[in-house]
Amino acid sequence: MPAPRLLVIEGNTADGRSLLKAAGGEAPSEGYAGLLREFLPQAAVDICYPADPGANLPDSAGLESYDGVVITGSALHVYDRGPHIDPQIELARAVFDSSTPLFGSCWGLQVITTAAGGSVRRNPKGREIGFGRRIRLTAPGRGHPVFAGKDEVFDAVTIHLDEVETLAPNMQVLALNAFSAVQAAEVKVNGCTAWGVQYHPEYSLADIAASFRRHGKRLIEERFFNDHDELNSYAETVAVLHEKPTDKPRAWRLGLDATVLDKSIRTREVRNWIHHQVLPTRSQRGRE
Repeated sequence: MPAPRLLVIEGNTADGRSLLKAAGGEAPSEGYAGLLREFLPQAAVDICYPADPGANLPDSAGLESYDGVVITGSALHVYDRGPHIDPQIELARAVFDSSTPLFGSCWGLQVITTAAGGSVRRNPKGREIGFGRRIRLTAPGRGHPVFAGKDEVFDAVTIHLDEVETLAPNMQVLALNAFSAVQAAEVKVNGCTAWGVQYHPEYSLADIAASFRRHGKRLIEERFFNDHDELNSYAETVAVLHEKPTDKPRAWRLGLDATVLDKSIRTREVRNWIHHQVLPTRSQRGRE
């Protein structure tokens, strides 16, 4: 039988990807693809770039050949619409039409929500960056397969300025915290089940350290840090924890526990999506 096929939809423009790389990170799609290959080593993982002009994008017939599709984060704002954003919304709708399992992180949740008929806004509380604290499962979230093996309350790697404002039809909130009323959700459209989270289970601590550096000036203006030295010191502490997650003094200073530091816990939602959505759908389609 053919190997599993997965598609990663990169949410950033080429310029956005370049800025991340200049800050010491990598394109979100590259990191996501690497994680998917860890969880499903035999899989063929493709990447597409709908925010790039002239991108050749699959239609619903082409998407049906994939066993799962993920949407990365992005520095874009879905309510701005335009040529970098509209193709991503339409591509999400094509995934719905293909009935292929879909997972979205941060921007991915926002694109899924918009494509399914909901709305997104700038969070009036401002930016949530670094670590989303005390994310709590709702009643529907408790026992939902996306959170199998997760605590009922946990922290997560995050960076976002926008949030879901209005739920789409048939959308169910699975997790929330004091910062955002939608930290995770499920929506079903045209036979497609889409899971989305407002945080980044796919991110390493090196990724979020690079995000601090990339947004440096803006974060000082927003009063997260007093100056660049303070910001760089914080980012360096996070980067060290990426290499040494058992460094207790640094973890204590940042108030981080295993829900962030243990990769097997931090990335659990993506692994659960593969085992509870991708592989069962692949089997139903006679590909095993």
